[in-house]
Amino acid sequence: MLYTEQTPNPESLKFVTNRMLYRGTADFREEELAKEWSPLAAALFALPYVNGVYITNNFVSVTKGLNYDWSDIMLKLKDFIKKYVEEDGEIVKEGFAAEMAKIQAKQDEEQFTGEDGEIAKKIKELIDTYVKPAVEMDGGNIEFKAYDKGTVYVVMQGSCSGCPSSTVTLKSGIEGMLKRMVPEVEEVVQEMA
Repeated sequence: MLYTEQTPNPESLKFVTNRMLYRGTADFREEELAKEWSPLAAALFALPYVNGVYITNNFVSVTKGLNYDWSDIMLKLKDFIKKYVEEDGEIVKEGFAAEMAKIQAKQDEEQFTGEDGEIAKKIKELIDTYVKPAVEMDGGNIEFKAYDKGTVYVVMQGSCSGCPSSTVTLKSGIEGMLKRMVPEVEEVVQEMA
């Protein structure tokens, strides 16, 4: 079984299956990373209208090229993903999560030191606990990137990347919550991955 859900980003569509595809988050914005780590994402990138693939839990969010209409490509994508999943095609290669965790651990090591490190840890926990679940419902993800002198840097993934309403979500929702819960926060800024 496979069905689609709209996301707040008009360029992204969420394809939901009735089985677990990947425990974790796998965001592929470039074909090179997809070729290295995800046969499913690589196969989707081979289609001329696919610009991004985000895989987590039981769904795949696909971001299309601007010059394509969903009405022309949605059924093709739906059939493609359904067939791929039914044939038990490899979704994400073994070791992807470990490799991404290694990269993240190195970044965390650099960030979580001193007084700002404690603030950064608290911000990361708040984002993981309160923001991520809501953003996942819309077919996307948010990752804490850094905290520096009152500014929180985050990366939007999946359908949230490039979404017209992500700025409103960022400023009204996330920034407002973090300012209330962590007085040192002055603003939240989206960084490109």
